[in-house]
Amino acid sequence: MQEPVTPVDYPLDASRPLGALRLDGRIAVITGAASGIGRGIAQMFAAVGARVVLSDRNAQGLAETARAIGAAAVAHVAELGTKDAAERLAAFAETIGPIDIWVNGAGIGSANAVSEGNEEAYRRTIAINQDAVFWGCSAAARRMEPRGSGSIINISSIAADKGDRKLAAYSMSKAAVNALTRVLANEGGPAGVRVNAVAPGFIVTEMTVPSDLSAAAREARIAQSVKRAPLPIAGYPEDVAHAALYLASDAGRYVTGQVIRVNGGATMIP
Repeated sequence: MQEPVTPVDYPLDASRPLGALRLDGRIAVITGAASGIGRGIAQMFAAVGARVVLSDRNAQGLAETARAIGAAAVAHVAELGTKDAAERLAAFAETIGPIDIWVNGAGIGSANAVSEGNEEAYRRTIAINQDAVFWGCSAAARRMEPRGSGSIINISSIAADKGDRKLAAYSMSKAAVNALTRVLANEGGPAGVRVNAVAPGFIVTEMTVPSDLSAAAREARIAQSVKRAPLPIAGYPEDVAHAALYLASDAGRYVTGQVIRVNGGATMIP
């Protein structure tokens, strides 16, 4: 089993300013890695030297992500949302080495008005978007704190800051993720564990722009998303992955308890 990776002490080598963004020798657990943002983060982390432990309930998508990455990836199919599931994932990852990075990227969307009282949709949204993140954080922190280092990254959403119709359960779950991030950053900081969140806006993924739409419908949906933000460009998984990489790496060694909003400035528009 490999030795834990400790953060780089400053001053860094000024001749290699991008060296702090490398993840060589580190073990990163990434949930929700079968597609979209989770897949984008996994691919980027592997590209800069990390060994990635991929988790998702979608076995086919997970296998596709693992194949795209190659030898640096191992997959663990799991339905997250309970303490036992998080502990099993952590134990699996530890067969490779100490966990240095944990990304809680699994999430689902639901669109139901509060007055509908859809209990099934509500409970499933909370289980995946909130409970799974809590137990993932718990499993990661319990292993990182005794070692004195580690980075936990939670994928939140712009929905935590907005009040969009029919997104009550989703918005609640993401607001809870932001609160959990701040609390755990306060708890884990003295032990050297950093905890942050990335809150994307509209990101072009299978969930937001399904492939079964016509080309014209896909283009129209993306164009509509661009109108919601000051920047005249669409957001993609790689945009979120770059923010996650900063937080996971030594480049972000003095950053904790933060919610990094990757949304083209959309939170500035009512």
